[in-house]
Amino acid sequence: MPADSPGDACLYFVVDSAAGLILYVGETCRSNKRWQGIHGCKDYIASYQDLHYRYGMKTAVNAAFWWDAPVDRRARQELELSLILKWRSPFNKENWERWG
Repeated sequence: MPADSPGDACLYFVVDSAAGLILYVGETCRSNKRWQGIHGCKDYIASYQDLHYRYGMKTAVNAAFWWDAPVDRRARQELELSLILKWRSPFNKENWERWG
């Protein structure tokens, strides 16, 4: 995809492959623009990695994208929420009470 392209609709996942965890589930209609600028999840990832490093625990944090997500915003957001609740991803605000 060209760098100046706004990107496509997708669901994206922040995963720690070393721990086998889905840390965050998100959706966007502009995949190339979503991570530019401010995104709260960036701070969570930095803290997560810092704490793991401090205690000698390995991490392998990566982002994965699912391009077959619905183009319709409402349908994409409903799917996103169902995955957040199913996988209980700790960086999503819907699960903050559960994980502290």
